[in-house]
Amino acid sequence: MAVPRVLLLLSVRPEPVSFAQSVCGLLGAGPNPGPWPTHCSLKRGQLILSDRPFPEASARLPIQPLAPEATLPTNRGVDLGVAVLVQSSDQTVLLTRRTRTLRVSPNLWVPPGGHVELDEELLDGALRELWEESGLQLPKDQFSWVPLGLWESAYPPRLSWGFPKYHHIVLYLLVISQESQQQLQAQIQPNPGEVNALMWLGPDVAAAVAATENGTETAALLPQDLPPSVPAIELEEDGGARPVVLPMSTLLQTTPTTAEDIERVSTGTKFALRLWLQHLGR
Repeated sequence: MAVPRVLLLLSVRPEPVSFAQSVCGLLGAGPNPGPWPTHCSLKRGQLILSDRPFPEASARLPIQPLAPEATLPTNRGVDLGVAVLVQSSDQTVLLTRRTRTLRVSPNLWVPPGGHVELDEELLDGALRELWEESGLQLPKDQFSWVPLGLWESAYPPRLSWGFPKYHHIVLYLLVISQESQQQLQAQIQPNPGEVNALMWLGPDVAAAVAATENGTETAALLPQDLPPSVPAIELEEDGGARPVVLPMSTLLQTTPTTAEDIERVSTGTKFALRLWLQHLGR
């Protein structure tokens, strides 16, 4: 029996969550789209969530529910993932594009992240994933960090794509480096098995990307002075890298109705960018 990674404290003691159960639903989230506040204990290799304060709770974070159409199998638990938004000293954040060959979420722009091992502290898991995907190793005396929020995720994200195979709670962490974007970029050595491009977003572009909600028309709400493109760095087959320009329209894409690997920023990442902007006070 696998050790449960996500537990809910609804009565006397924490209980594991079935793969088929909505974490937000069990926490009492109403019909509104969210996010909803939840109390959480960021324990080693596990996440304990509750709709009320409890002694071991170390943070009160927003959690974004699953899409209403998600239907999940019953014989598994909910897994735990972590994603890290690295903020440079000049207030930009790093996103990476997942390779087309990955089984889950190919061709999406996301922060570095992945599964947390059972014996890992959540921050350690985030820093390990950051190093494995980008080659960045941040000295512990040169950054601060804060948990931003939780995202309940199923993949595939739409039933029209097929039956969901993965159900996660993703913890987004903000890691604030003392180094500039240029200094951090000089240290990056992406893992070509997972990452094929990277870019840094400032607050203005991040705000525009975060404003694009699935199923809504936001063009009229976007700033008129948005740049037509954003600089990025793309890996080449020979192991080198080259600068490219990414059309702004790519970053504003929403989730397609069919299972196409359309390049876009993931919906969870947009949620994390909104939380980052709130943290900046924007």
